[in-house]
Parts: sequence; structure tokens; C-alpha cells
Amino acid sequence: MNNREGSLEAPTRHPLDWKSPSFHDREDCFAELERVFDICHTCRRCVSLCNAFPTLFDLVDESATMEVDGVAKDDYGRVVDQCYLCDVCFMTKCPYVPPHEWNVDFPHLMLRAKAIQFKAGTPTKFRDKTLSATDRNGKLASIPIVVHAVNKMNRMPAARALMERGLGVHKSAWLPDFDSKTFRRTARKSADVPVRDGERSPGKVAIFSTCFVNYNEPGIGHDLASILAHNAIPYVLVAGEACCGMPKLELGDLDSVEKLKDKNIPTLAALAREGYAILAPIPSCALMFKQELPGMFPDDPEVQAVRDAMFDPFEYLLARRRDGLLREDFKVELGRVSYHVSCHLRVQNVGQKTREALALIPGTSINTVERCSGHAGTWGVKKEFHETALKIGRPVFRQMAEHPDGAPAWIASDCALAGHHIEQGMESLDNPAGPRLAHPITLLRIAYGLD
Repeated sequence: MNNREGSLEAPTRHPLDWKSPSFHDREDCFAELERVFDICHTCRRCVSLCNAFPTLFDLVDESATMEVDGVAKDDYGRVVDQCYLCDVCFMTKCPYVPPHEWNVDFPHLMLRAKAIQFKAGTPTKFRDKTLSATDRNGKLASIPIVVHAVNKMNRMPAARALMERGLGVHKSAWLPDFDSKTFRRTARKSADVPVRDGERSPGKVAIFSTCFVNYNEPGIGHDLASILAHNAIPYVLVAGEACCGMPKLELGDLDSVEKLKDKNIPTLAALAREGYAILAPIPSCALMFKQELPGMFPDDPEVQAVRDAMFDPFEYLLARRRDGLLREDFKVELGRVSYHVSCHLRVQNVGQKTREALALIPGTSINTVERCSGHAGTWGVKKEFHETALKIGRPVFRQMAEHPDGAPAWIASDCALAGHHIEQGMESLDNPAGPRLAHPITLLRIAYGLD
């Protein structure tokens, strides 16, 4: 065996063999966990990324042997529970990922362990399934007669204390409002403009609105539609859209991921075949179609077709610019902007397209923060993890406040959930007024001077 130190090749992601009988074999999984944990223990390069690695290293250091063989197998789950599948260790840190012979894929190993835990049943299974049912929650909570009560309860300390005891949602964690005027119901129809395909960018767009934009912050979707209209790009909304499946993936509920795939992929694949660029304004949702579903269903040509047609919005807009088809008639200066690159955007390997787009706006200076905020979807609102999520995000909160040109006027993150988590974390800093929070798509709409 060639025990070379690390690899210089780009990471290779092997398909997730989740339908193999051995995938859910607990003993086989534990053997692989021990192998990978031993590699991680001897390296420790990822100690600052999240709490999974400090948890592992503490277990090792406190064991009788001070090696992985001294850690009880029943304690492996403590490491698994701390991983929220940000994928940063695999894509940016670990020197032993494939094609290195040690073949370390820490996030997908954690996913395998989560899938085994989920099938076995966990004490928090009801809470976890409830939080991850984003479509069901959104449809119920956005009913006009219900929405005001739900939003009010989310702000009442007494109601939040009951929610913490009964559901396991931390009483201090930020929770999103719901909006009865959902994006898919109120979106403006696209103007009838000619399709102008570019070398790098299809000339028409299908908007996969995502559960969060549709039910919680439809303004992001409206802003995206306005930007497309301003650039004479015709668009449609994806019909019959369902949750992308990321919340279920993070639980290890892979059967539910497959059911959601079966709802979304036929429609999305048809749009891909018709030459649409598919835009998802939430990075986790785009990543689901770009990476996770293609890895779970590597032999499904429709899944692969959707992968090839899926864009982050700013990835698409910068491709339009390279094709000479993006308008740069900005009317409003943004001033100082602290911009956070979310993990699920970083691991798409498209570069810092959001920062590049915002930097085009005259009178705008960007402070870019590229580190995990700690929110991680539903993970950061759970009672047992919220304080850890704030701890992980603390360096981000500080860096977002420290714009080199002075106090930032705006803070922004492509992940809307991370943006609110950062805003909450920054409230603890000595900055009582604070900057305004806006999604980067909203900032671009403001810069264009669009209503």
C-alpha cells in the first residue's frame, strides 16, 4: 500500500450504494466508521469545521487507549448526530477523499449511519419527521386563517417554551414566518419575450421556487422574477413542485427522498429537455439536484439531465454576463455589504459567483466570509444542538460585523436560513443598531432600482 500523505487530485464522489443490503448492515457500517474515525483521529485537520470532529477527538482522548479502539461503539452515534452534511470536509479539507486509496467520504458515511439510525427509530423521530415535512408544514401554516396564529406563537416566549418541551425546538432559535401569499400563487407571469440562448446559458428559465421561498419568504422569488424580466429572460414556474428532499436526506430518511424525487424529476427533466435553465434560489435545493440525487440514482438519465440543467441563480447570471447578455445598468449603490458564502453553495464548485455579481454594482464594497454559520437547516433549531450552532457560527458573526471599510450597511447569505442565524448571532455583539439583512437576490434587485 502506498501511504502517501494526501492527494493532489480533485475529489471524486462515488455513487451512494444505498439500496445494497450491506448499506444498512449495522456491524458493517460500524467497521467502516472505526476505519474512517482512525484516519480522522491521526489527521485532525477538520477539527475547526463543525462539532462532529471535536466530539470524536474528545471520545478518543478520554478513552483508556487514547485510540479509536478505546471508544465504545455505542458512542459512535454521538459523532453522527453532530454531522449536518454540510459536505465542506469532503470538498475542501480532507486530503484522503477519493481518488486517494483511503477512500474517505466522511459526510456520506455519516449519512449511512443516519439512515441506519432512522430505520431503527430514534427518540426524536417524531420531532425530526415533523420539522422535515416542509411542504406539509408550509401548506398548513400558510392558510390565511392559520398563518397569523402560527407567526404569533413563534414569537411568544410561553408558546416557545411549550414547543421546546413538547417538540424539542429550542425556545430561543430563530424560526421563519409563514406567508399566506405564497410565491407560486402570487408570482407575476413572465412577459412574452424572445429566447436568446448564450453559449454558456440557456435563454429561458424554470424557477424551482423551493419550500422556503414559496411558503416563508416569497419576496426572494419575486425579486428573482423581476431580475429575469429586467434582463429579458422569459421564465416559467415549475409545475407540481415538491420539496427537493434535502431535509429528509439530512435525517437519513432515504425512502422519503426517493418519493420526492419521483414527484419532481419527471417535470424537471421535461423542462431540461426543452432547453430551460432550472434555477433554485436556495443553495441546499440546488445541491440536492446537482449532487445528492445524481449520486443516489446514478443510472437514471432523467436525474442526470436535471443535474446538467440546474443552476444557482448567480451562477446563471454570471454565465449570461460572459455571454454578453446581462444588463449592468445599476442605479442604486449598496455601500458596505458583508456577504456569507453558505456551505451548500461552496461545495457546488461554481466559484464565488454571488460576490462577483455584487461587486459589479458601483459604490459597493464586499466583505466575503467563507465559513460555516452553524445553522444547517433544521439541525440548528433543535433543543440539543442550538447552542452548538451558535458556537460554530461565532467566528462568522464576528467577521460579518468587521467590514474592512467600516460598519456594514447590509449582511447577506445565499442561504436564507443562515442569514437569519447570522443576524441572530450578531445581535449578541456590541452593535445594537446592526446592519440590514437581505438575500443577495434582493440586493441585486435593489441595485437595479426595480420595484
